[in-house]
Amino acid sequence: MKILQRYFATEIIKAVAFVLVAFLALFAFFDLIGELKGIGSSGYELHHAFLYVAMGLPGYTYELMPIAALIGTIWVLAQFASQSEFTIMRVSNMSTLMAGGMLAKIGVLFAVITFLFGEFLAPKASELAEKLKLNAQGTSISQEFRSGLWAKDVIRKDGVSGAVLGSRFLNVSQVRSNGELQGVKIYEFDRNFRMASMITAASATYRGANTWRLVNVSEIRFPADETDTPRSIQDLAGAISTHSLESRDMLSEITPEILAVLFADPDRMSAYDLSAYAKHLKENKQRAERYEIAFWKKLTYPFAVFVMMALALPFAYLHFRAGGISLKIFTGIMIGVSFQLINSLFSHLGLLHTWPAFATAVAPSILFLLIAIGALSWVERH
Repeated sequence: MKILQRYFATEIIKAVAFVLVAFLALFAFFDLIGELKGIGSSGYELHHAFLYVAMGLPGYTYELMPIAALIGTIWVLAQFASQSEFTIMRVSNMSTLMAGGMLAKIGVLFAVITFLFGEFLAPKASELAEKLKLNAQGTSISQEFRSGLWAKDVIRKDGVSGAVLGSRFLNVSQVRSNGELQGVKIYEFDRNFRMASMITAASATYRGANTWRLVNVSEIRFPADETDTPRSIQDLAGAISTHSLESRDMLSEITPEILAVLFADPDRMSAYDLSAYAKHLKENKQRAERYEIAFWKKLTYPFAVFVMMALALPFAYLHFRAGGISLKIFTGIMIGVSFQLINSLFSHLGLLHTWPAFATAVAPSILFLLIAIGALSWVERH
């Protein structure tokens, strides 16, 4: 049985690798065509386009691995069936359960590759690709937003820990590709939502340890005890204090990683970043369903490889004469496309109907797994 397992593994791995490379070449070609229109403007040259497209390939590898596993496995099993190899294996006491077990062992490799690409390689490559494009074009991230970038933070007693003292709203006109903030406005409120201060700065640079260095700072403070009691406009104006500083530090839970999330596609982010940002949103009383769904999808998506390979197994029991393998491959492509569409559809439905994030993420895989079990039961009976 070890020889049979090695034979299955060798053939399936070669077929899946071939399908994956073909898909990546196709998607890279279309992406490159889309980038050609921007070449020659603002310093964006052809080699930048090639690098940008190449950095997008890890993300496509993560997304396409289950489909490649499905099509590659169907191809191998269809070859076995057409040459009667699978029939001989069954006569040699190989049950459906044993065949499924061998496919599952091979699927572990693909699942691990999918997880590594989705958690480490794809998010980093996507981030580097965006920075490369912004640097080449000499543009900032948030220039497309008319009112700039907005973020919400919690003010705590000891900076990023301790009791909550109030809330802070951050507005940035531009975010440079190196993480520097331009045109910073900060509005701070106490726990009763009374404005405590308004801070403006020409720029802000992250210094690490949740510390931002604000440059050319102007701060206006509104004492709470002065605004609680009825006073004339002249008295209130006298109570307001204004300070100007060359620089000052600000402790905040907002980091460059959190700001980068606002521009990133949740499906291209790592599970760690999704979890951290969802926690940040919850602490600031903001909706986090979109990122929670993306988090659970990120954790469960590698297991879709096993579901796709289970769907491929019934094709080994189907015997066609002319054009049989081509028909099976076409059917596998349609199943893979259907899985991607339903997976995306459930994400949107779960967000609209506030379904539990975990159930929304695993529902498509469970649905297709039930289809695979039903198909195996049918082919064994017939």
